[in-house]
Amino acid sequence: MTQPSPAQGGLIDLLRRRIVVAPMAGGPTTAGLVIAAAEAGALGFLAAGYKTPEAMAAEISAVRAATAESFGVNVFVPGTPYPDAGALARYLDSLGPGLGEARWDDDGFDGKIAALLAEPPAVTSFTFGCPATGVIRALQEAGSAVVVTVTSPAEAALAARAGADALCVQGHEAGAHRGTFVNDDAPGRDSGLLSLIGEVAAVTGLPQIAAGGVMGPGQVRAVLAAGAVAAQCGTAFLRSPESGAHPLHKAALVDPRYTATTVTRAFSGRPARALVNEFIAAHADAPPAYPEINNATRPLRAAAAASGDTGRMSLWAGQGYRLAADLPAAEIVGLLRG
Repeated sequence: MTQPSPAQGGLIDLLRRRIVVAPMAGGPTTAGLVIAAAEAGALGFLAAGYKTPEAMAAEISAVRAATAESFGVNVFVPGTPYPDAGALARYLDSLGPGLGEARWDDDGFDGKIAALLAEPPAVTSFTFGCPATGVIRALQEAGSAVVVTVTSPAEAALAARAGADALCVQGHEAGAHRGTFVNDDAPGRDSGLLSLIGEVAAVTGLPQIAAGGVMGPGQVRAVLAAGAVAAQCGTAFLRSPESGAHPLHKAALVDPRYTATTVTRAFSGRPARALVNEFIAAHADAPPAYPEINNATRPLRAAAAASGDTGRMSLWAGQGYRLAADLPAAEIVGLLRG
C-alpha cells in the first residue's frame, strides 16, 4: 500500500476542526460560503464541478483574497461516453422540447489539475472516481493533500492503493450526486453512513471524513464516535444566506408539499438524491448517461427556475433536509459543533 504523503499531517490538523462544508456543485457552494466557514473554524471546499479551469481559479483567488484560512477544492473525475445512443435518444425524446446538446465532456479535468498544481490549495478532493496515482502524487508534491470520495469498501481500498491521504466516506443518506466510481446499479454502494464508516475502517486506516445526512450536533458526535475524524455537511448549509442555491430551492426545503427524497438519474444520468417532484416521478427510466443527460437538461432546469416551477427543478437534498436552518454559515458551524 502507498504510504501517506507528508501533506497528510497538515490535513489531519485541518480535520481537527471537525466540520467540513461540502463542495456543492452547480451554485450552492460559493466563495462566500467557503470564506464564512473558514472564518468560523470549519474547513470549506470550493466546488470546481461544472466550472471552467479559469472560473475555478478565479474563485480560489477570491477566497485567498478574503481569508488566510485553509480551504479545499473538489474536482470531478471524468468517466467515459455513454455507449447506448439509442437508449439515450429515447430518453431525451421523452423529455420534450427545449433540451441542450447531450454531449459528453471531461469537465475540464486536465486544465483544472494544471491550475491546482500551479496554485495548490491545502486540500484537493475528488468525486466520481479515483484519479491516477501520478495525479495524486503530483498534487501532494505541490503541497496539496488529496481526499477521494468513496461509497464502498472496494472504492476505499482502491483509493488507498492509489495514495490518497484521506477519504470522504459518503453514505446513502447524502444529498445530490452519489460519488460512486462507476455509474451503475451494482449492489454494495448503498450503505448507510454509520455502517459504511466501519466497513471502510476494516480495509484501510486512512482518516475518514463522514458525509451523508449530517444535520446536527448529535449526528456529528455519532460519526466521530463511529471512527470518522470529521463530518462533512452540505444540505445543512443550503438555506444559509451565503449559499448560492436558488431561492426556490431554499424554500422547497421547508415547503410541506415536498415530503421525501429519493435517488434519481432523471436530471443528470447519475444517481443523485433530491426532493421528489413531478419531473422525477415522470422520468424514472433515465439511463446511466452522465454528463450527457446533465448537459441536455440544463436549459430545462434553468427555464423551470425562471418560471417558478419547482416541479421541474433539481432540488438536491440529503435526508434530514427539514433541519436545514436559515442562519448564517458561521452560526450553522457553531450549532453543528454543539
